[in-house]
Amino acid sequence: MKIAVGADHAGFDLREVLVRELAFAGHEVKDLGAYKLDATDDYPDFALRVASAVQSGDVDRGIVICGSGIGATIVANKVQGVRAATCHDTYSARQGVEHDDVNVLCLGARVVGFEVAKEVLLSFMRATFSGEERHVRRLEKIQALDLR
Repeated sequence: MKIAVGADHAGFDLREVLVRELAFAGHEVKDLGAYKLDATDDYPDFALRVASAVQSGDVDRGIVICGSGIGATIVANKVQGVRAATCHDTYSARQGVEHDDVNVLCLGARVVGFEVAKEVLLSFMRATFSGEERHVRRLEKIQALDLR
């Protein structure tokens, strides 16, 4: 699977860990930075890069890391076709994909440690959309909001 990963200064160290984890698991990783630690960078820049890569189809899914995960989620969800969710547990990461077809995982580096983040990432990556009628129906309602 092709995955875009981006992080601001708060997520810089965790980004490096997760990029290695994804590559080790055999995924093609598009690393969208930050490439150097800069305490003045802004999460919206990285969240937009990742969300745009997902929107264009350049990648299958995205990962954005900031301090809490919340700001990145807000930005990514502004991009049409992106369904981003902040997940700090394996259940939410898996269920978000299975039921809501989440395509961008947002993590808060100040909320979860490296090991938990790796487990959440693996749950997100292993999950697939269920395709069940009720989930398709709900997804269609969400997609209709992109047209408003």
